[in-house]
Formats: sequence, structure tokens, C-alpha cells
Amino acid sequence: MTSAKSTQNATPHLPEDYDSRISGVLPYYSFFHQEIMNFIKSLPYSPKIWLDTGCGTGSLVNKAIEEFPATKFLLLDPSEGMLNQARKKLSSCPADRLEFLKASSSQEFSQELEEKPDIITAIQCHHYLTREGRIRATGVCYNLLKEGGIYITFENIRPLTEEGITLGKQYWRNFQLAHGRTEEEIKEHLERFDTEYFPITVEEHLELLRETGFRTVELFWYSYMQAGFYCIK
Repeated sequence: MTSAKSTQNATPHLPEDYDSRISGVLPYYSFFHQEIMNFIKSLPYSPKIWLDTGCGTGSLVNKAIEEFPATKFLLLDPSEGMLNQARKKLSSCPADRLEFLKASSSQEFSQELEEKPDIITAIQCHHYLTREGRIRATGVCYNLLKEGGIYITFENIRPLTEEGITLGKQYWRNFQLAHGRTEEEIKEHLERFDTEYFPITVEEHLELLRETGFRTVELFWYSYMQAGFYCIK
């Protein structure tokens, strides 16, 4: 959910207004979380440890903690402000089911975990990275997972052609306009493509995930300029 540039200025919005803005920026954003939970419910086991990197304000964990009563959740984000918002949002949840990790991006994470996670989710957080940074971040997630564990990532993606990029941006513009954003805000957002965030194509995602070492790599959700993948170690 958050950019991995720094722990201070890591997101396009301030932590306190992130939740109110994100659904007006990303088409089907609420479906990302629901599709993740639907998929995990399809597994032959209930996860014991679930790490959410780029957790933002804790929205995914806030939904999942009720759906998976036997799971402990680890929350990681490069922004201390986001982690503080997550602490507030999850303050009524049982403390023994939550662990807030030290603020860090995925690619720089080095904290020792007591137990390897069964699930790692990375939602809208690695497209801010260069290709080298993305490779490192994906590798860290792979190494953290237990054998047979599952990595799930949703990202902005690059259409396959220049014409596709142009049409995708126009669709994205229309979506944001319909959700109350101004022309100036939309222009500023779309200009971040290839300048502040660096999306890669679905094909490049699949190749990167296979090269990381995952034995199973699948595309399981795709709409316009966002896609979701799951991988099994």
C-alpha cells in the first residue's frame, strides 16, 4: 500500500487521509482485500502466521483478523506514521494476535522473526521500486516464507503496448473524475507513472516471480492497470 522510498515521505497521501482517498484512486481497491481472503480460505489449511508488508493503515489485517481466528498477523511498513494509524485501527484486537515490526521497506527488512510466515501479502507497495529494488524485495519475501508458504501481491501494472498505456490512463482518469478528484489531482497522479512509480507488465511480473524461485506462479486477478498474483514457495 505504501511507497518504499523512505520512512517519512513514503506515500502519496498522509497516513491520516490515506483510507479516505485510496478507494477514489484505485479501481476495485476494496476487492483486492476480499479476493485475497477468498483465495486463502480456499487453501487446505488455515495460516498460522501472516505477514503483511506495506500494511499501510492496517485495513487488510483489520478485515482478515476476524475471518482467520487462528492466525497471528505481523505488520510491516516503511512509514512509522502508517504503523501508528494501524495501531489505532487495530487497538481493539487481541494483542497476542498482532505484532508490529520495526518500520522498514520489504527490500531492507532484516528483523529476525520467531517463526516463518505461512502467508506474505504485499499490496500496492513494490511498484515504487526500481527493477533492482523490486528483485530484492521479492527475494526477501521469498526467503522469509516457510516452505510451501504463499506470497500474494497486487500491483499497478504496465499495459503491453503504448496504445494500451494511453487508453489505460484515460480509463484511470475517468474513474478518478467520477470519484470526485479534480483534474489537477488526476493530472498529478498520472504523471507519476514512470517517474515516481515504475510498473512492469504482467509478463515481467510472472518472469520475476519464477526467477525468484517460486515453484508455482499464477495470475489470479487482473483489471485495467492493476493485477494480483499468488506464488507458492
